Amino acid sequence: MKAIVYRESASTEFVETEQPKPEPQGYDLQVQIKAISVNPVDCKIHGNVNPEKGEEKILGWDAAGIVTAAGDKTSQYRVGDKVYYAGDLTRQGCNAEYQCVDERIVGKMPKSLSFSEAAALPLTAITAWELLFERLGLNKSSGENDDVVIVTGAAGGVGSILIQLAKSLTDATVIGTASRSESQAWVKSMGADFIVNHHENLESQLKAVGVSQLTHVASLTHTDQHYKNLVELLQPQSKFALIDDPVDLDIKVFKRKSISLHWEFMYTRSMYQTKDMSSQRDILNSVGELIDTKKLKTTLTQHFGKINAENLTKAHQRIEKGNMVGKLVLEGF
Repeated sequence: MKAIVYRESASTEFVETEQPKPEPQGYDLQVQIKAISVNPVDCKIHGNVNPEKGEEKILGWDAAGIVTAAGDKTSQYRVGDKVYYAGDLTRQGCNAEYQCVDERIVGKMPKSLSFSEAAALPLTAITAWELLFERLGLNKSSGENDDVVIVTGAAGGVGSILIQLAKSLTDATVIGTASRSESQAWVKSMGADFIVNHHENLESQLKAVGVSQLTHVASLTHTDQHYKNLVELLQPQSKFALIDDPVDLDIKVFKRKSISLHWEFMYTRSMYQTKDMSSQRDILNSVGELIDTKKLKTTLTQHFGKINAENLTKAHQRIEKGNMVGKLVLEGF
């Protein structure tokens, strides 16, 4: 099979090689890859992780494709099923014609989406769902409530689907931060109630739209730059969740207000084979139903063509600029 790999971190571009097709064991599905999406995690690994000596690393943790074989412990899918998933960081990725992935973290691809539209969703949808409902503990819709959620870096992949989930499934007021006109327009189209500029005074901007305090923070980027200001805006006994890797985070600032701090890392379940790892299959299936009933929409914004070394290199360069709106994909070999 064709595979797009690298042999040294950051020092070389991607190259196309021929590798044996992986064979499914146990809970594995063998999936023929039809479309992939590129995420910041791909760039982080490419820049910091060297493959074992003499080996080649396949990146990629967002895919949509067709099941072509299954291990002897599988029960949820059959050959020919269309699926989508975010994979497992401890295994080879999806930048190849075929991949094996544990069925417990695989969802049924939304019927109303193309492969490329579906590939844009899994990693960000799981991250957003777990952050909102498992880390921040937002209540599903049950009538009016006083929840006010601010989403920093709201125009990116996670923010784009998180806003949609919060508006579709909760009664919270949702505020997105964005600084450029392009990103502000995108955040508005995702359903945010209000948009504020994270480069300007947040307190005055929130007061201008009638918001005096926040109850939840979903900090998706540059947490180290904004968290102290956000803590000031949070009401006592509220919740703060983040997904990035701040260089400096003084947790003492959370103490006075008894604010709980939560880290969301969607690969925890697959990396540690947790007992509840199949919850990610449930999340993807729920997201698929919301897509097919028009309550959510894909966050795909850019298509970089076929899956090959040249296009994958360009996709990484685009992600590394750090100002993505929505998600980018590649499709077909």
